[in-house]
Amino acid sequence: MTDATSPSLEQLSINVIRGLAIDAVERANSGHPGLPMGVAAAAYALWTRHLRHDPADPSWPDRDRFVLSAGHGSLLLYALLHLTGYALPLEELQHFRRWGSRTPGHPEHGLTPGVETTTGPLGQGFATAVGMALAERWQAARYNRSGHEVVDHRTFVIASDGDMMEGIQSEAASLAGHLGLGRLVVLYDSNHISIDGSTALAFTEDVGRRYEAYGWHVVHVDGMDADAVDRAIHESLAVADRPSLVVMRTHIGYGAPNKQDTSAAHGSPLGAVEARLAKERLGLPVDQTFWIPDAVRAAMDARPAGARLHAAWNARRDAWAAAHPEVAAEFARALAGELPAGLSSSLPVFKPGSSVATRKASGDTLNALVNVVPELIGGSADLTESNNTAIEGDRSIQRGDFAARYIHFGVREHGMGAILNGLALHGGIRPFGGTFLIFSDYMRPAIRLAALMEQPVTYVFTHDSVGLGEDGPTHQPVEQLMSLRLIPGLDVIRPADGPETAMSWAMALENRHGPTALVLTRQKLPNLDRGEDRPFAPADHARRGGYVLVDAAVGAHAAPPQVILIGTGSEVQLCLAARDLLAQDGIAARVVSMPSLNRFAAQPAEYRSRVLPPSVTARVVVEAGVTRGWAGIAGPAGEVVGLDRFGASAPGEIVMEKLGFTPEHVAERARASLARSDAPIGVGGVD
Repeated sequence: MTDATSPSLEQLSINVIRGLAIDAVERANSGHPGLPMGVAAAAYALWTRHLRHDPADPSWPDRDRFVLSAGHGSLLLYALLHLTGYALPLEELQHFRRWGSRTPGHPEHGLTPGVETTTGPLGQGFATAVGMALAERWQAARYNRSGHEVVDHRTFVIASDGDMMEGIQSEAASLAGHLGLGRLVVLYDSNHISIDGSTALAFTEDVGRRYEAYGWHVVHVDGMDADAVDRAIHESLAVADRPSLVVMRTHIGYGAPNKQDTSAAHGSPLGAVEARLAKERLGLPVDQTFWIPDAVRAAMDARPAGARLHAAWNARRDAWAAAHPEVAAEFARALAGELPAGLSSSLPVFKPGSSVATRKASGDTLNALVNVVPELIGGSADLTESNNTAIEGDRSIQRGDFAARYIHFGVREHGMGAILNGLALHGGIRPFGGTFLIFSDYMRPAIRLAALMEQPVTYVFTHDSVGLGEDGPTHQPVEQLMSLRLIPGLDVIRPADGPETAMSWAMALENRHGPTALVLTRQKLPNLDRGEDRPFAPADHARRGGYVLVDAAVGAHAAPPQVILIGTGSEVQLCLAARDLLAQDGIAARVVSMPSLNRFAAQPAEYRSRVLPPSVTARVVVEAGVTRGWAGIAGPAGEVVGLDRFGASAPGEIVMEKLGFTPEHVAERARASLARSDAPIGVGGVD
C-alpha cells in the first residue's frame, strides 16, 4: 500500500473519499464517519475496477447492482456516486442529513440516483441483494438465447459486522448458498467494532467458516489494500456455482490517530481536532473542506466507460430483439412494469351457492394469472400447501435450474420478505410470497421497507383469524391485521369470498407503487350472490375498498337503512345472516363489505358518504381482530364486534362461536347501536 503522505493518484482518490466522509459528518454534526474511512480502499477497488454501471442512466437494466448493506456508512456511497459522475452534486454531500437533501442519514431508494435499495436496518440490504442476484439468474434463464445474452450482470454488497450478527442475514445467506448464486459477491467489512465497543463483547464466531458451511466461496484479505481486494473479487467472480464472501480485515476510522479502531469512530463526528489530525495523516489539506482535486475527478469519472458498456449492451439487445421479437417484447413490457392485456378476463369465476376458502380461491386465481403474467414468480416459507401458492405443473427453482417460477424459501419468513424486495427492485419481476398471517410479525421490517420504497410485492397471508382453529392462540392472529394497516403505503385486502379474492389479486398486480397484503381464510366461505337481478353490487366494487354488498330491506320491500353492518373477510357472512335476523324484527340493515380499509379511506368523501351515510349513526363493524382502529368507521353510536384477547385451541367454528362471532351476537349489537342512535327501531319504511 502506498504511503499516505506521498500518495499515488489511486491512493489520493481513496483518501479523498475518506475526507468527504469526515467533512460531511462534521458539517452535519451527525453521522458515521468510521466505516467510509475504513472501507474506502476496498470500495475504490470495486467501483473503479469491477463495477459495470452507467452514471448517466442509473436504471440501465444490465448494470451491476451495488448494495451498501451497512447503510449507516452512507457517505461512502454518496462519495462514490458523486465522484463517478451520478447526478449528485457536491452540494448534496454538503447538506448531508439536512431537510430536503438527497443525502439522508441512510441511503433511500428513489431519492438518490444510483441507490439500489433503502438500507439502514442491518441485514436487510444483504438479504435484498440475494433477491437481486436471484432475479438476475431467473431473467437470464428466461430471456437469454444462444449467442444473445442480454441479462449478464453481477450483484455486489458491502456488509458490516452488524449485518453479520442479524438473523435475516443468516436466513438469506443460507438460501443463497443452497441455490448457488455465483454472481453474488459480498465484501465483509470485518473491523471488529460495533456501537457498544469491541465485537468481542458478543460476537466471536468464525464468520468465514460459517459461510463455508452455507456453501459459499470464502476468501480472507487485508481490506486496507485495494490490490488485495481487487484480486479477491477477481477470484470470487471466477467461482460460477457459489456466492462469495470476501472477509476483509479493516480499521474503522482509519487515519484518525485517537479514534481509529474504537467505537468512538462509529456513530459520531470525529470532532474538529481529530478531523484535522486525520487529514494530516491522510495527506489532505487541513484548511479545506470537501476537497476534490481535478485529477481525482478525472480518474474516477465512470461516465465514459459506462457509456461504452451501455452502448455495447444496446447493440446486443437490438440483435437479440431482431432474432427473438416475442421474447424481447415480453422483456420490455415486464421491465416497464406494464401488465399484459386480458388480465381481468383471465380471473376465475366462483359461482354463488358454492363455498371456498379464500386461500383456495387465491391459489386458483394465482394459477390462472401465471399463464398471463409470466414475470409473476414467488413461493412460500415452507407452507406451500397451506398457503395454496403452488404453481401447478411447474418445478421449483434450484441450483443450476433457474428457469422455473416457484421458490421454496424454507422456514425463513424474514429472509423471504427482503428477498422479495430484491426481486421487485431488480425490475421486470412481480414477486409474491406466502406464509401464515401470524408470521407476518417475522417479516414486518421487510414489509415496512417495501412500503417505504413503494415496491409492488404481494404477500399471501393465510390462516387469517381465530377461525383457523385447533393450532391455538400461538398461531391465531389477533393484532396483526390492524397492525399491518398502520404501515403507510401497504394495501391490506381481506376478501369476503371467491369473487373478491380474484379481484384482490387483480388489485395487487395493478398496484405498481406499493406492496399488497392478501389476508385469506383457512375455512370455507360461501360465494356471495351478486346476480344482476338482485340488489347486490358486483365484486369489482372491491377496488374502492368498501361497497354496499346488499342494501336494506324488510321482507320483500326495500327500505332506507336504519343500521349498517360492516364486515371484512369471513365476517361478512355473519353480517348477512344478522341482516336477516334484524329484518324479522322490522329493522332495515345495509351490509357493507370492506376488504380494504385504506382504499376506502382514500375514496372521495362523496363516495364514502353514499356507502356510509352520515345520517345513519347506528353501525356495527365485525372483524375477528382487535377493535382499535375501527372507531372512525363505527362512529360514536357504533359498535365493534372484535377480539381484544387471544384465541383458543378448539375447532374453528367453536372458537368463533365462543368468542361472539355469531349472527345473533351481531344482531344484538346492532340493536344496542340503534338504541343509542337517533333513528327509531322497527319502522324500516314498511307500510
